[in-house]
Amino acid sequence: MSESMTSPDVRLEEVVKEFGEMRAVDGISLEIPRGSFFALLGPSGCGKTTTLRMIGGFEEATSGRIFLGDRDVVGLPPYKRDVNTVFQSYALFPHMTIADNVAFGLQRKGIARAEVNTRVAEILELVDLAGRESRKPRQLSGGQQQRVALARAIVCNPRVLLLDEPLGALDLKLRKQMQLELKRIQHEIGITFVHVTHDQEEAMTMADTIAVMNGGRIEQLGTPADLYERPQSAFVAGFLGKSNLLAGTITGEGLVRLVDGSELRASTNGTRGPVSIGVRPEKISLSNGGVNRLAGKVKESAYIGVATEVVVTTSVGELTVFHQNVEAGGVAPAPGSQVTLSWAPEATFVVDRGDPGDRGEEHVV
Repeated sequence: MSESMTSPDVRLEEVVKEFGEMRAVDGISLEIPRGSFFALLGPSGCGKTTTLRMIGGFEEATSGRIFLGDRDVVGLPPYKRDVNTVFQSYALFPHMTIADNVAFGLQRKGIARAEVNTRVAEILELVDLAGRESRKPRQLSGGQQQRVALARAIVCNPRVLLLDEPLGALDLKLRKQMQLELKRIQHEIGITFVHVTHDQEEAMTMADTIAVMNGGRIEQLGTPADLYERPQSAFVAGFLGKSNLLAGTITGEGLVRLVDGSELRASTNGTRGPVSIGVRPEKISLSNGGVNRLAGKVKESAYIGVATEVVVTTSVGELTVFHQNVEAGGVAPAPGSQVTLSWAPEATFVVDRGDPGDRGEEHVV
């Protein structure tokens, strides 16, 4: 059986990176399958960029092994690794045309001019820049320059493309457009993409698999849906979107008692003792139709377009609800209104109570 059928494109085994006494990456192990779009996601200082730089050869691992396919690349310089990198800064040659920028890597490999021209034309068509071959980078928009950088990186058909916050310099509208473009391009060419970002929405939009990093370690690895619907820690619950986390104690299989004595149902999977029970704001209804219920009073609300964000004070603390604006005008209960919050047990998750200071941005009560 060929390597492409048996080996992941990237494999890390207990990789550690230390800068003096600081351990930036703390024993990471992971496998990235061939042809996947993989994201390393986490806050500043979590070790994601250092991990990417070790894969690319820009940093050397303190210990551990890094494989590209079946080849251990620890100790090899970047130019001897079958990877290319796209940086946030683009790093285009300003004096060269777009075509010459894209052709640069092929020419250095000594490929015949006719083949270079053919491949450059194909790749510029792929990134929607056909017809702009003779322009200089300064004549292009930021999004177009990013496409040139991408074309230059993939024209040599590397095993792995590394993307280091590649959309960070773009405005919000263009960034969202480029997210979909990157996903389309990756699907069309089938090269493994490894993408570093601190933007959870960006990672969830593009990646097949996400590794959420915190403190130099992987907190959880899975599909966007797995991470969002079934977070395994308070940090992951808070870093990927908003969560309401309520302190409670498991009193029986599928049953959690909150601090006011009320009980909620959730999948507890054999867990015992003190926990945090979580529910996403969009899963909560401002009605009593669900199995899990809490009475409260509306403290404040904010119209945010697709939904109205409603903050409700209950006996166990404040909960945030995303009330969907199905009707014109975004009708939602006014501040001071008495409401009943309800949601399904299936929308409820349980995580360790953990350290309150280590929970991302979620609403903890």
